[in-house]
Amino acid sequence: MKVATGSCISRTRQCEGSFLCSVLVQLSPLTKMTARKSGSRLETEIERCRSEGQWDKIPELVRQLSAKLISNDDLGELLLGECKLQTYLKENPIKQGASPRGPRPKLVEVRKHLTAALDRGNLKADYLQEASLLMAKLCYVEGEYRDALGHYNKVNLDDMQLVGAPVYKLSMIAEAYATKGLCLEKVPAASPSLSNKNTGSPASNRSTTDREQEIINCYEKSGDIALLYLQEAEKALSAGMQNRSPKPGPTAQDLELGYFLETGLQRAHVIHFKNGNLTRGVGRFREILRAVENRTTQSLRMTIARQLAEILLRGMCEQSYWSPLEDPPTVSPLDDPTRQGHTHSKNYSLSRRPRVYSGENLFCPQENTEEALLLLLISESMANRDAVLSRIPEHNNDRIISLQSASVVYDLLTIALGRRGQYEMLSECLERAMKFAFEEFHLWYQLALSLMAAGKSARAVKVLKECIRLKPDDPTIPLLAVKLCIGPLHWLDEGECFAKMVIDMGEKAAEFRAKGYLAIGLVYSLKATDASLRSTQEEYQRKALGAFQRAQSLSPTDHLAAFYLALQLAVSRQIPEALGYVRQALQLQGDDVHSLHLLALLLSAQKHYHDALNIIEMALSEYPENFNLLYTKVKLESMCRGPEEALLTCKHMLQIWKSFYNLTNPSDSGRGSSLLDRAIADRRQLNAMTLPDFSDPETVSGSSSSHSGSELLTPTSSSTISTFSSQLSSPLSFPSSPLSSPSSFLSSPSSSVFILQPPPLPPPKNPSFFPPPPLPPPPPPPPPVPTKTRTHSFCSHVTLRQLSSNCSVHATSIAASRVEQALSEVASSLQSSAPKQGPLHPWMTLAQIWLHAAEVYTGMSKPAEASACTQEAANLFPTSHNVLYMRGQIAELRGNMDEAKRWYEEALSINPTHVKTMQRLGLILHQLQRYSLSEKVLRDAVQVNSTAHDVWNSLGEVLQAQGNAAAATECFLTALELEASSPILPFTIIPRAL
Repeated sequence: MKVATGSCISRTRQCEGSFLCSVLVQLSPLTKMTARKSGSRLETEIERCRSEGQWDKIPELVRQLSAKLISNDDLGELLLGECKLQTYLKENPIKQGASPRGPRPKLVEVRKHLTAALDRGNLKADYLQEASLLMAKLCYVEGEYRDALGHYNKVNLDDMQLVGAPVYKLSMIAEAYATKGLCLEKVPAASPSLSNKNTGSPASNRSTTDREQEIINCYEKSGDIALLYLQEAEKALSAGMQNRSPKPGPTAQDLELGYFLETGLQRAHVIHFKNGNLTRGVGRFREILRAVENRTTQSLRMTIARQLAEILLRGMCEQSYWSPLEDPPTVSPLDDPTRQGHTHSKNYSLSRRPRVYSGENLFCPQENTEEALLLLLISESMANRDAVLSRIPEHNNDRIISLQSASVVYDLLTIALGRRGQYEMLSECLERAMKFAFEEFHLWYQLALSLMAAGKSARAVKVLKECIRLKPDDPTIPLLAVKLCIGPLHWLDEGECFAKMVIDMGEKAAEFRAKGYLAIGLVYSLKATDASLRSTQEEYQRKALGAFQRAQSLSPTDHLAAFYLALQLAVSRQIPEALGYVRQALQLQGDDVHSLHLLALLLSAQKHYHDALNIIEMALSEYPENFNLLYTKVKLESMCRGPEEALLTCKHMLQIWKSFYNLTNPSDSGRGSSLLDRAIADRRQLNAMTLPDFSDPETVSGSSSSHSGSELLTPTSSSTISTFSSQLSSPLSFPSSPLSSPSSFLSSPSSSVFILQPPPLPPPKNPSFFPPPPLPPPPPPPPPVPTKTRTHSFCSHVTLRQLSSNCSVHATSIAASRVEQALSEVASSLQSSAPKQGPLHPWMTLAQIWLHAAEVYTGMSKPAEASACTQEAANLFPTSHNVLYMRGQIAELRGNMDEAKRWYEEALSINPTHVKTMQRLGLILHQLQRYSLSEKVLRDAVQVNSTAHDVWNSLGEVLQAQGNAAAATECFLTALELEASSPILPFTIIPRAL
């Protein structure tokens, strides 16, 4: 019984054992499948961490891998070796041009792991290649370049497939090519090759060329595969972020290029440029920039775009340029002629290339400046986007690097846009840089210069004030501010303050101290011109002469000091002294156009008109497109050679205008490459374009450049110019044109020279504002006071009379200019003519030419022809006081005094200080026997310009008609004295600018 029981128990145990075995047998396939799936997920995670560079997670994953049933110790050694090597390079980055040498503790551990993985031979073929690549990389880091090349030769990089390769392996292959190129550069050629090289044999040259080609191919392959890796890594990372739930982890910004990938992307074009192969270098730049962008390469792309733009601007011309979509020329003047036979072309192919931008509506540049500008605008956008604005100490280095990068971009933009005359666009770009330009003088100064070139003078002065605050010891900055204040802005008080800044610097200003005295002398000279009281004028003239003399004593070799001293003496009617200083200025600078012009005017003041004309013709041989000289030539020819010669000069001026500005096609006026914009950019005498014979001397000094180039203009057709050019040769055949009735009297501020405004308002139904009411007659004149100096005594007499009258002429001028500004805005909104294109200067110049021709015809007593010329000017600027004045002269010529009076009154309502108009109106009032009002108008004219001899003569006639013989005699004698030193045109037609 016991035996039976025992046998039963034993059988039961056997059954249990067999059952357990069967259960184990049945469970083993499931266990293997579960382990395989777990291992697959683990390998996927390892691959993801290797692709994203998350090396801190690799050791834990290796431990998990070793604990699995499918553990592979050799793979773990490979992963640990790679992890420690990458961590070491991250903590100890390799510097450009140097490599650490000798054993390192961590590198010893890396070599131990990689040697174990390679020596056991249990790795798969793909992992074995990876281990060899890592070992070669380790050899380079340790400085064993020949060993690294040996490992690369065993692997044969060209046989490694890119199609279907994991993302991390693309990075390894790209780094391998870059490392191989670095090793080839550091390892000298073999001994036989070296010996051949020493002998200079063809074999030596061939070997050197082949080696250079192999190095370049390594770098170019590395760069292409690096771009492919970064594109795939960002794509995989974006897909992974979408599939996984959001959690803290790496982002796309965490991907880093590293030393080897960055070398592969940047080293190839450096070698090309070093070898003189600019064509291949530019081509390599374009290949990198055409690749689809990703976040990691944004900083690199900005650097490459900036470098390519610099090469296009400095090393390539339009003739050697080729489109990015075209094949580069086989022989290019850009390349080194001594290496024409060794130019390298791309002779390799990859099984998989990075994606590039493609499509039908992509913009492709057609010239070097266009491509450079496109690259710089892209770089500028990236620099603004990535600008570091934080001022905390931790971000100081990043902010400095960001600022330096942006400054280089803006400097290149200045070159590119400056060549095309696009200063408006440049100032807008620099304004965007102001957000990170706090306390940065360079960017503020660049903005100020761009605003000056763009004609935004008022804003430029404000920016220059900030530059002065940042750099108070630099005398050039306040001098630039003075230049704007006395030029287009006419801010004389501000200009005086800036000039005094330079003078107060003393010895710190060095050679610029003389410029400071020159600047303040110009300010005083202009203030003397603007002054309404004779005593104030004399005071400012005395200060101006003293400042110019001081400037000449500090800088005796500066021709400008001698020239402006001569000009001031000429304005003061000290003709002999002025001749001496202008000759001194010409000895220092014999081809100075303003000195030659002043010499001609001084000779005309001495009534040597033929000598003056010879000087003008000599100056025109050097400056044939200077319209100021041509205007003076018209005057002198009318006197010396007759009006027919003057009309031929007018025809010549029209031809010059047509060829010089080339504005027959308005669409071309906006292009920076056109002749107009180039002329504006060069400032070729455009700021000095005045109409001297129709302007008062004190208004002539105001620069016409203060007007914005965006004002509306109506261009005269080229056929009109051609018609007039052909008719000028036959004065008698000039067509007549009826005078149009006056419709308005809008104008420009009285501070301008030749004021031309937009088209007028239509005739109002209730013209309540013109003609203006007649001025009240002044009180009867007191008896003259006998004195030795007639001019000064009578000036005092006139001053007392004027002070007793209603109000100042200049106050009236200010009020009139405000009314005129408001009316001009209304006129601009109601105009029906086509808008004028481009800057204002060319159309002003054309109108001046027509008015000069009209004056010549007026002198020939041909009112019909003069009226036709005036109508051409009126088509451009119908509300200019100069146009209205000329119409008054034509009406006088026809004997219609009432009409002439109306035109003159309208001209004075626009510009109350126009002396020529005041003088003609005074004479007409005298003929109409309105003696009191005539005397009032003429005294106002004398108050404005006390050196106008014709006004003094007219005033004498009026006083004589009133029976005031003594005062009339004083006027006639003053007129004789002034006429003896009066030039053919006022001296103040010569621009006074720094």
